[in-house]
Amino acid sequence: MSMARLLMLFALLLGSTAALAEDFQVRQKFATPFTDARDAIVMAIENRGLVINYTSHIGEMLARTGADIGASKQIFQQAEIIEFCSAKLSRQMMEADPHNIVLCPFAISIYTLPGEKNVTWVAYRKPQGAAASIVGPLLAEIAGEAKP
Repeated sequence: MSMARLLMLFALLLGSTAALAEDFQVRQKFATPFTDARDAIVMAIENRGLVINYTSHIGEMLARTGADIGASKQIFQQAEIIEFCSAKLSRQMMEADPHNIVLCPFAISIYTLPGEKNVTWVAYRKPQGAAASIVGPLLAEIAGEAKP
């Protein structure tokens, strides 16, 4: 095999690995202020009769602890993870495959990045297998409500 073909094959393999690396999540970018996007997500969850278990203030934690570990890079301007549950969907998802326990509780991340003006990101873990059809539509609907 020629060196050019070998390099081409290597480049293709690297590209496919990068695509697979992002296959575990769904990310959307919205032209919505952080607070509005977060409030819309919270409302979307509660309007479906679902219970918010916990709100992780991950952005604040990273900013607060960065100095303690010698890190100075600002990762997020703002970042929260909203964890919530649906007993019915969780049960269906784990009856289909008990290993889907890793998807519970459901979590949607809302965050802004330094240097990106008027952009809020909304992301969640992408359900796989049987869980995709059970939980995927719900997560997509809730995340989509961050749209202005």
